[in-house]
Amino acid sequence: MECIFCKIAKREIPSDVVYEDEDIVAFRDIKPVAPIHVIVIPKEHIEGVHSLEDKHQALVGKLILKAKDIANQLNLKEGYRLVLNVGEYGGQTVSHIHLHIIGGRPMMWPPG
Repeated sequence: MECIFCKIAKREIPSDVVYEDEDIVAFRDIKPVAPIHVIVIPKEHIEGVHSLEDKHQALVGKLILKAKDIANQLNLKEGYRLVLNVGEYGGQTVSHIHLHIIGGRPMMWPPG
């Protein structure tokens, strides 16, 4: 069974896409925790950080650099948080590596 993020990447499930290229898709989270909450995913299915290999180095770098560009595009001048949840205890609810861009309000620490 294909994961929900793979279906979003293939446009089989509608989403509010804010960025897309040949490698990644970024879309607004359907359950935002802040005024701006965007998910950035690779189109390639990778279960999570625990599944990364050396061959993914450029892709992971691209996820972070594009997240910075998207944050700038969304006018997050005051700052934002980038989050990679890993595994069940880390809060990962979809088994497809994804980077959260969270902003539009002050972030608290520790996060929870």
